[in-house]
Amino acid sequence: MPAFRLVLTTLPNADIAGELARGMVESGLAACVNILSPCRSVYRWRGDVQEDGEVPLFIKTTAELYPALETYLRSRHPYELPEIVALELADGLPDYLQWLAQSTSTGSADNASATPTTRA
Repeated sequence: MPAFRLVLTTLPNADIAGELARGMVESGLAACVNILSPCRSVYRWRGDVQEDGEVPLFIKTTAELYPALETYLRSRHPYELPEIVALELADGLPDYLQWLAQSTSTGSADNASATPTTRA
């Protein structure tokens, strides 16, 4: 079984978040992307403290696909310096991880049969 990653990023609005999420899943770079409720982010940028509304994404992928996913996000992300961080998944429900592997472009060619019976 491959190694897995949970990738985090934030977008300025739900429309852009949805576009990028759909693109990652359709291209096989991600098995699933959760588009979370808008949040407020407080951060330092160019010496000033900023506060903005953002839409977080939780992106599930494989370690093998992470470099391509990062390139995909970087080339389409509207921020000059986007948050794109990946966390290694130490463990998980084996059936879910198998589905995750089969639902990315590194998995089975027959992704239709890999659809879980409930939401990812």
